Amino acid sequence: MAALESFSAFTEQLTQKLQSPLPGETAHRVMQASSRLRLTFKPNTRTRRSAVLILFYPYQDEIYFPLILRPAYDGVHSGQVAFPGGRYELSDENLIRTALREAQEEIGLRLTDVKILGALTELFIPASNFHVLPVVAAMPYRPGFYPDPREVEDIFEIKLEEISDINIIGSSDIQVRGEQVHAPHYMVQGYKIWGATAMMISELLAVLNAPEN
Repeated sequence: MAALESFSAFTEQLTQKLQSPLPGETAHRVMQASSRLRLTFKPNTRTRRSAVLILFYPYQDEIYFPLILRPAYDGVHSGQVAFPGGRYELSDENLIRTALREAQEEIGLRLTDVKILGALTELFIPASNFHVLPVVAAMPYRPGFYPDPREVEDIFEIKLEEISDINIIGSSDIQVRGEQVHAPHYMVQGYKIWGATAMMISELLAVLNAPEN
């Protein structure tokens, strides 16, 4: 019961902080890869909208959220660690619905007890020409995960305490479609979390660490 009460207090506090002005690009730049600095590609008429779900839940007196490992394929996000999510469909009521639907499809998330807390700053990803809205949500228990093998190679359950440790931040040269990119990353469970996902995490942590109003 104490753990649930603590988790409830965490979600209430996070909801309030998400309603305050967000750090946005200031936080994004901390984990921005070098290629983004060189890339002059801007949103255009072909830019598509998408959303990802950052889902917090309590488990064994800790707070967790899931990340997925994308399978290897011929695409810009091949083999990357990411939040569950995907492109907006015309049948979606809004981008919140996009994030929930994609999480349901990719990791088998049951949406019954999912509560939306807010959203982070929308992020443009030049490599895939997507605008991505990170939707933040919570559920009061650890969900069951049923990954779609076509879209998800593995699921990682990440402790909030683990991702908050500054000692896991590093940087390295990464090959992306023949281009060498120097990228800051979070090293978690043997994998490098970099790119847009790392930028979203950077903003999330900045929001969580912001003083209360």
